[in-house]
Formats: sequence, structure tokens, C-alpha cells
Amino acid sequence: MINRVKAAVAQLVGGTGSSSSPWKCGECSLAFQYSRPAFLRLSAEEGERAADHSSRPILIPGQDRRRKLLPWDTGYAEVINAGKSVLNEDQAAREIVSVEKRVCKNSTVAKTAKDDESTGKERDGLQFHYWALFDGHAGADAAVMAARLLHLHICEQLRDIVDVLRDGDVPPPISLTSNAGVVTEGGAKSAPHQGDWEPPTDSESRFLLEKEISHEYLIIGAIENAFRQMDQQIEREQNLHGYLGGCCALAVVYLLGKIYVANAGDSRAILIRNGETIPLSNEFTPESERQRLQYLGYLQPHLLGNEFTHLEFPRRIQHREIGRKMLFRDYSMTGWAYKTIEKDDLKFPLVYGEGKKARVMATIGVTRGLGDHNLKVYCSNIHIKPFLSCIPEVKVYDVAKYEHGVDDVIVLGTDGLWDVVSDREVADAVTRMLSNCEPDNPNRFTMAAEDLVMRSRGILKEHGWRLSNDRLGSGDDISVFVIPLYGHT
Repeated sequence: MINRVKAAVAQLVGGTGSSSSPWKCGECSLAFQYSRPAFLRLSAEEGERAADHSSRPILIPGQDRRRKLLPWDTGYAEVINAGKSVLNEDQAAREIVSVEKRVCKNSTVAKTAKDDESTGKERDGLQFHYWALFDGHAGADAAVMAARLLHLHICEQLRDIVDVLRDGDVPPPISLTSNAGVVTEGGAKSAPHQGDWEPPTDSESRFLLEKEISHEYLIIGAIENAFRQMDQQIEREQNLHGYLGGCCALAVVYLLGKIYVANAGDSRAILIRNGETIPLSNEFTPESERQRLQYLGYLQPHLLGNEFTHLEFPRRIQHREIGRKMLFRDYSMTGWAYKTIEKDDLKFPLVYGEGKKARVMATIGVTRGLGDHNLKVYCSNIHIKPFLSCIPEVKVYDVAKYEHGVDDVIVLGTDGLWDVVSDREVADAVTRMLSNCEPDNPNRFTMAAEDLVMRSRGILKEHGWRLSNDRLGSGDDISVFVIPLYGHT
């Protein structure tokens, strides 16, 4: 056990390539030291230069030496904020993960063969490609932890269903026995079965019909559970070591010919296909999730601490307005109606503000993410975490359904990018950059990522960082992946 934990720690802290799965969730607590993504391969001097809030140099992998491209020739670029926080609170991860099926007692599993990147499969397991961005707030701790471990949590969740996923022609069984689908020493595969379950008689059938669950939804469930496990681990580490804050998380998994985009927060992913822009994620903010938050406050009013109301009004209500009729809405409403103001309505709204200024309990501007377990309303004992969901929305893109050209890509960006440029502007910039490069130039995706960061950061002028049209540039941390689809899927 000790050797296995040591090997896992060494891989997590120092490894940047492919990952197998010797590590198990919750086996050990790790000291998560802040650093920039390991795949950037920064020297100490480069790391110091990257932290300069005044010059804000744009970083790309291996920029000052012979560049070693990321798998799939993925493009990446980042830049620190303009003084918003001491550290760059964005983190990024790019991994190739081998999923070995779990060894059951009283069974023997054949050894894993060498990874086959052309099919994404192994003889006794699976392999997935993984990209992720984590946008930290109130510190970088949660983002650092998630960048190093989330892909391993996904791996752990997939281990239980490796055989089910490999047998793509058979619907997943509703229940699994302890030895379902294992490969024995002789090479024979035992079929998964339903235990003591028997088909219903005709008179029972309409009440006992089975739902047919697709393999796609098994993978979605594995990713959702991995986010939950990651959130729980962050809570343990925060309680043990006093880490603070949380992070938005945007992860992309390519497995068995499909791309799964999991988003918990306000980062964003778009697909650029034949010049068309297709959103692959939604942003989760106090405005976009107002009704979910209000419904929770309605069901559990004690979470509001007798200081907040789950109702929404166009503005703060004054004491002299009690008895008047004013516009309002609650969790059940999209539109607005009038109600007579009562004393309880003087409480501060659970969701207040508009756009980027909207806040939950006047404190935080995102409603999904990892961490934030110790976050409270200022000068109170009211916890905000119950309103913040760690479960991502997972969207699926079936790569095999489309023919992709050499300029078709997926762009992932933290909110530092999207706060100042639109989906269309990003798509136009990427298409223009890629079309000006030779199609066989593997560096062009990094050039596209670098161009996007430059466009959203802007140039330092007398009155701050400015875009080409003299609008205010992004003063936030900015991180961008550009993932090519042609020839890799």
C-alpha cells in the first residue's frame, strides 16, 4: 500500500503524460503546491516572469525552447490577471488516461496491453483523452487540486463499467453482480446477469417495464459522480489543511468516439465546424439559475438565515413601502407580477444584481463549481455552499456523425476570455488564424490560442489594457485550449 501511494503521489505531482489508475480516491492527503500547468515546462525564471501583473506575458507550452506539442497538437495559451489576485487562479490539465477494469475477488484479469491511441482502447480497458480548465476564486487551492485529480476521479468511476462500455452492442444491465463481465485466466468472458431477477408476467408487465439506459448515459453519470467525489475530496483537504476558496470547472472527455463536455461554472466551450459556431456548454450564474436557487430557499427557509428572502424584486424595498404593491417574481415565475409588500419582503434578496454583478447572497457570482465549503455571508454564520452545486451539466457531441475539416476545433476558455469577446468573434479569429497557416503546421492551434488570449487581454495603454477597438480588455486571468478535431477522432 505504501509503495502504491508513493507512486501515485509521484505521478500526480510530477507527471504530465498518460495516466493509469493505481491511485484510489481518498487514500491519502496531498500537499498541493501552487504552480503553473506542468505541460508549460517553465523554468524558475520564466515562472517569475509569468507572474508579472504589469507586463502580463502570454504563456504557451515550451515557448522559450524547442516546443513539445501537446497530444492531438492541442493549442494552449494563458495570461495572468492585471492585479485582481496575487496568483493566477486559473489552472489547466491535459491528460491521456488509461482505465483498467477493477479486479474482483476470486477472478483473474488479463494484463493490460499497450495503449492503442488510434482506437482509444486497450485489450482489457479503455482510454480517454482529457482537457480541463479550472477558474479559482478566493485563492487557487481548489483549482490546483482539481487540475491534478479530477481526471483520476473520472477514471475511478469508469473502472466499474469498463466491460459494459466495451460491449457496445448490448444495453447496460440494470444491476451488476460482483463478477459481472470479468475476463478469466482462460480468456472466457462471463456475461453480466441480473441476479435473481425474472421477467414479469403479463399482468405485471405494465408496472415493471425496464428502462433502457444507453452507454452514453453511463459515461455521463460517471463524470457527474467524479465531480461530486472531487468536491468531497476538496472539502476533506480544506478541513485538514485549511485550504480556502473554490473553482469553476470545465472538462472535456473524448471516449469511444464521443466528446463529453462537463461544465460547472461560468467558463465556456464552443465548437467551430465549417465556420459555424455551436455552443457546447451553458454558463451557470445567479441569473441563469435563479429559479433553482429560489426554489431551494423556498423549501428550506432556514438556509436563508432570517436575513434573505427567496423572492426577487426589481430593486431593494424601503420600509415606507410596506403595504404598497410592487413587481416581484418567485421560483415558479419567468414573468413578473404585483404583490403587496410585507415586512418580510424587506430582507435582502437571495439573488441580487444583473449580469456580471449578480450575486448569491451578495457574495458569489457563480452557482456551480467545486469547493467553497467554508464560504459564508460576510459577518454572519450563513453558509452559501447549499446553494452551490458541484454537479456539472454534461453535453455530448457525437464525432462520428460529422465530417470535420482541417480548421474544425473546440475552444475552451475561462471567463476572462468570454467577458470581452463573443462566440462569433472567437470563431472568426480562430478561423482567420488557421486559414493563414499551412494545414500541416501542428503549431497553428497554439498560435490560434495565443491570438485569442492576446485579443481578450489587449494592449497596455495609458488608461489600462485596451482592445483593438479601444474597449477595456480583460483584467482577469485568461486560459484557452484550442482542440483540433480533424484526423484525431
